[in-house]
Amino acid sequence: MEASTTSGATRQLTDVAGLALEEARRQGASQCEADASVSQGLSVSVRLREVDTIEYQRDRGLGVTVYFGKRKGTASTADLSAAAVRETVAKACAIARYTSEDPYAGLAEPEALARDIPDLDLDHGWELTPERAIELARECESAGLAVDARLSNSEGASVNTQRHTGIYGNSLGFLAGYSATSHSVSCSLIAQSGEDMQRDYWYSVARDPADLDPVADIGRIAGQRALARLGARRLSTRKAPVAFTPDMARGLFRSFIGAVSGTSQYRKSSFLLNASGEQIFPGFLAMQERPHILKGLASSPFDHEGVATRDRDLVRAGVLDGYVLGSYSARRLGLETTGNAGGIHNLLVTSAQGGLDAQAFLKRLGTGLLVTELMGQGVNGVTGDYSRGASGFWVENGAIAFPVHEVTIAGNLKPMYRDIAALGSDIDARGGIRVGSVLINEMTIAGE
Repeated sequence: MEASTTSGATRQLTDVAGLALEEARRQGASQCEADASVSQGLSVSVRLREVDTIEYQRDRGLGVTVYFGKRKGTASTADLSAAAVRETVAKACAIARYTSEDPYAGLAEPEALARDIPDLDLDHGWELTPERAIELARECESAGLAVDARLSNSEGASVNTQRHTGIYGNSLGFLAGYSATSHSVSCSLIAQSGEDMQRDYWYSVARDPADLDPVADIGRIAGQRALARLGARRLSTRKAPVAFTPDMARGLFRSFIGAVSGTSQYRKSSFLLNASGEQIFPGFLAMQERPHILKGLASSPFDHEGVATRDRDLVRAGVLDGYVLGSYSARRLGLETTGNAGGIHNLLVTSAQGGLDAQAFLKRLGTGLLVTELMGQGVNGVTGDYSRGASGFWVENGAIAFPVHEVTIAGNLKPMYRDIAALGSDIDARGGIRVGSVLINEMTIAGE
């Protein structure tokens, strides 16, 4: 989508949101908010050089929430015509008149709304034709298959590009939005030696297509990772140190964010209930939220309620400094919003000791399991119990000994967090949580 087209979409969405707010006031709502958006993209996948899928995607929608005092009603539509907008507002108003009062309902506090909205450099179009996307996917897959003759099969390579434009407005006078792009290339390959077959993958994702890794490199890394898993063994059941590669470690901290979110706290469904001010992690570990990183995959100038996002230290010297809150959960807890309606914005997990390089990290691991893939959803957010299928590599005396599969790693997240021994310097920025490899002193490994 060209810049002029993007500007046109922004103007249209601004008009739609403005009309919804005006109509809600006309129908007697004491407060109202509207969120209008449009997204479009192209996705192409190939397998063994043959085109598997070509998909164009275009979605648009409007969500309207109205308040009559403390009564709330919500309705949505994919039709952005004026008549449809008015009808959607009318339905939201009808719903609100019949709902029970909620003393915590309402818009964000006016003083919390974003006033100066920075340009975070999130919109980078990619004029990608289906033909060019197919060419890139084939190049990616071919580079991977060429690594070794044992790479005999493929689950395919894909190329994706998407732009999302959103406008949020409310009756407090806030009306703003922006466009953001996301582009990715991925490849998944299968290695075979005799009866042994193993698969692995690699990918790159960025706001700006110029920041994507070369497609041939993505394919080669996928191939190398699949080859490295050939000859995988099971382990006997034991307790041992367990390390997570950065892409796997991200999930540990995603569970943490879920536990300290306002919703989990006021519902009392968190294994870190009322934990603000407590030592959750070792003293060397810190977490900072940095919402305004240029081109960041989770960067945003304001949250889903129009509240300004700001830099924040969430964990200092291992101590939890507060919760992750939107306006509603903040009111339920008697606190103020932290600008996190809709989630966290670029969480950086750091070590005061400095991250260890790959060799030093394995040396610190000593003898234990390096996890490179996790399976299943065995994380209980209420109790913190953790049990997931895993594969990776057994490490002995600081060196990789052999690949491992079909094991389960288990523990409880509270002691696991306290038992973090080291972080790696290999920061993975391909998501909203940026972290290096993570070493936990001991977990249960269930195998044969």
